[in-house]
Amino acid sequence: MSDSSVSKHLQARIEALTVLLVGDGRQMLEVHEMLAAIGVKTICEANDGMAGVEAIRALRPDIVIVDWEMPVIGGAQFASMVRSPDGAPASDVPIVMLTGHGDRWRVVEAARIGVHEFLLKPVSAKALLDRVVSILDMPRPTGAEPVGGFAGWSRSRSSRRPRAAGLS
Repeated sequence: MSDSSVSKHLQARIEALTVLLVGDGRQMLEVHEMLAAIGVKTICEANDGMAGVEAIRALRPDIVIVDWEMPVIGGAQFASMVRSPDGAPASDVPIVMLTGHGDRWRVVEAARIGVHEFLLKPVSAKALLDRVVSILDMPRPTGAEPVGGFAGWSRSRSSRRPRAAGLS
């Protein structure tokens, strides 16, 4: 099922995505179902941060959605590992941080470590689709050299910051 507000071209791009979900619990199951409902055909899962890093190496996903709260390696540490020059072979993969906490410091920290988008739980299908479309329509340039301690997209070349659904 596709969203009627999405062009056919954009819908084809959404259908071609490989999305990796990192985390466990009911909310990730709901995100999985929402991704399928908006047309994503390939959705992979990793139950924790270490499995997520390995999945990035093996799958080379187009987008990673990670939960901030995970045992052992939390979402922020996971994102830092992925953005590290030595962390993962796909250090420029777009990351969407999912959290139940909308504290401003979390949004700032997410931007600092290289998260592209920020979603508050409970996640709506519209908010999730908006983030996916944002990543597809406005990709961030990547730098050849690590920027601010991480490799991947260059914060200095983009005025965009992670948007937090539900925050002003």
